[in-house]
Amino acid sequence: QVQLVESGGGKVQPGGSLRLSCVTSGSIVGISYMAWSRRAPGKERELVATIPSGGSANYGDSVKGRFTISRDNAKNTVYLQMNSLKPEDTAVYYCNAGIREYRGRSYNTYWGQGTQVTVSS
Repeated sequence: QVQLVESGGGKVQPGGSLRLSCVTSGSIVGISYMAWSRRAPGKERELVATIPSGGSANYGDSVKGRFTISRDNAKNTVYLQMNSLKPEDTAVYYCNAGIREYRGRSYNTYWGQGTQVTVSS
């Protein structure tokens, strides 16, 4: 059973930083893309950043220059470094990934449960 578990959320003041982590576990043969999305209260889910297994990361316009996504393939883990946080960054942050399981024939998308980030003074 594949699982994605996020951690690192919390409350921070405007201008502060947080680092989110998402660890994948299970009978994983391969991971293609890894990504972070967020959902703020009363808003649609927003794609924050994606990183392929090889190549450059991509970011949503609202976080460019402030957030950095990275991955450790040896640990099957994706990170999101968030700097210069703003109140509008307040949301539940979710990781997701394209994962191929042992004996699986294709990659499927899996999601974590989410971690709350609150930016407030």
